[in-house]
Amino acid sequence: MATIEQDVISQHQESEFPPVLEITEGASLRLQSMMKERNLEGYGLRVFVSGGGCSGLQYGMTFDNEERFGDTVWNAHGLRVMVDPISARYLTGATISYQQDNMLAGAFKIDNPNAVSSCGCGHSFRTKEQQAADDDYDGFGNGGGCCSSH
Repeated sequence: MATIEQDVISQHQESEFPPVLEITEGASLRLQSMMKERNLEGYGLRVFVSGGGCSGLQYGMTFDNEERFGDTVWNAHGLRVMVDPISARYLTGATISYQQDNMLAGAFKIDNPNAVSSCGCGHSFRTKEQQAADDDYDGFGNGGGCCSSH
């Protein structure tokens, strides 16, 4: 019976998933600095996608100290990153970077190969599946918000 338990453990370790997205070293260092400033020891970064925004889907990032069932979890330059399975579908292959224009201003940027269009604000996007569904729709309305995505 102990042998079976060991086999189960080794099978679990072999089936770990690769990172869903890439986080550049600069972005990782900035996020770790933000967590340190806020005394968020034991936290990591949760990256997610939710409905809304002017292009249909929007990106989200938050500091979280709880892994949830089904999360893909990995370490990016010393930063623990968590992505839920639904968000992973839209974020696979994406890159999060941090761009600092000067000493006072900086912003995170998400480069997502799954997005066929994105909002001018950079916080929302549209996938190929959404685009196809919109092309078949004869009604009015296309999201609204800060800009047009077509």
